[in-house]
Amino acid sequence: MTDVQPAHKRILLKLSGEALMGDDPFGINRATIVRMVGEIAEVTRLGVQVAVVIGGGNIFRGVAGGAVGMDRATADYMGMLATVMNALALADSMDKAGLTARVMSAIAIEQVVEPYVRPKALQYLEEGKVVVFAAGTGNPFFTTDTAAALRGAEIGAELVLKATKVDGVYTADPYKDPAATRYSRLTFDEAMAQNLGIMDATAFALCRDQNLPVKVFSIVKHGALRRVVMGEDEGTLVHA
Repeated sequence: MTDVQPAHKRILLKLSGEALMGDDPFGINRATIVRMVGEIAEVTRLGVQVAVVIGGGNIFRGVAGGAVGMDRATADYMGMLATVMNALALADSMDKAGLTARVMSAIAIEQVVEPYVRPKALQYLEEGKVVVFAAGTGNPFFTTDTAAALRGAEIGAELVLKATKVDGVYTADPYKDPAATRYSRLTFDEAMAQNLGIMDATAFALCRDQNLPVKVFSIVKHGALRRVVMGEDEGTLVHA
């Protein structure tokens, strides 16, 4: 039997904070995070090096009402701290699943997690550890999508995986239009011309400029992550 190798050796997985909620209104759903970690563990066993950027919407949503009228930079720093909480939960779940995870934060909280240092992150990946990047870029006014594009470029990822609740990019909202069809491939220019809203403009432009392809896929679809790293027709590939 032929030993099929993964199509990608090193990936950057972008998870939204909302993806951790499951069906809960906010916070972290334990069953959901365990299932996601199981999918990540499966691809690491294939020899794929995995880095993760996590958002914070699931936690920040709970305090969003109090952030109304707040200074934007202050609200963004609160969001960064929410991503650190998610990263700790994710790493803990990974450790329990037999993976070795390292959380690296873009803002200094050295009593809790180690600071992001690029050579150290690369060393961890080479050692087979999962690196979870927290606190976005460390700067206000930038999203965790931009952090994913930035870290993906820095670590030499072959692919940025944008995990969503939909299994790719469609011609229309598949929940509203039954005739909507999934794009298998798109160029960055086509996606921008059609204003498909795959990532924020800064993140998208960075991926395009660095020739870093983006794969949009469903994190709730069992086995989808494995099929993506194996190079199968799963989700939508956005490329130069």
